[in-house]
Amino acid sequence: MAERKPVASWLTDMDGVLIHEGVPIPGADAFLKKLRESGKPFLVLTNNSIYTPRDLHARLTRMGLDVPIDNIWTSALATAKFLDDQRPGGSAYVIGEAGLTTALHDIGYILTDHEPDYVVLGETRTYSFEAMTKAVRLINGGARFICTNPDETGPSTEGPLPATGAVAALITRATGKRPYFAGKPNPLMMRTGLNAIGAHSETSAMIGDRMDTDVLAGMEAGMQTFLVLTGLTRPEQVEDFPYRPSTVVESIADLVDRI
Repeated sequence: MAERKPVASWLTDMDGVLIHEGVPIPGADAFLKKLRESGKPFLVLTNNSIYTPRDLHARLTRMGLDVPIDNIWTSALATAKFLDDQRPGGSAYVIGEAGLTTALHDIGYILTDHEPDYVVLGETRTYSFEAMTKAVRLINGGARFICTNPDETGPSTEGPLPATGAVAALITRATGKRPYFAGKPNPLMMRTGLNAIGAHSETSAMIGDRMDTDVLAGMEAGMQTFLVLTGLTRPEQVEDFPYRPSTVVESIADLVDRI
């Protein structure tokens, strides 16, 4: 196998890699500081579409982690980029929060429940049965079905919460229509992120805590992949998958010296 080129740009997941339940993971601040000092392009990624990059910047700052707004890439931004490429100036019925609606407004989309081009499903703190019913009827009426990400559950201090993927499954059962997922593990999210920072997959690395999203997306986008064991995937689970990360490390602290 040909030896890989040195890593010139970094992409990293947020939850489970840099923070856990609102608390920074040891080494995260040192990793981000080293990245900023190096001048290498980098992005912090999240499949959660609730927050805007500005919101996430503020949340991370309160935790003592300095991530510039332009270095945050969400599934909402990836979804908006996809829709802007597919159907510029279109319309959508949206189930989601400010992170998603702001991203769509910023590309000039009209948010409407009257004959929209798309139904776009994202993360929200309260999934409304009325909104889901409207989404089903609009999809049955011809709207195309798009989801920000396929995550079936999300973390909370009380335990797992139903997330976008679970609600998408409900809508699929009611309509017979499967959505297009723009977020991880779709390598589209990686490639649009790399394009946003002017990076190339051949010299980029993806850091994540999940084999089924982070590692898979990074691998399919042609990047080196680093699995950290501070999140969802446990060491014994790595062999359950038909693919492997390039490298497994205990935590983000082990990658500081690789920058």
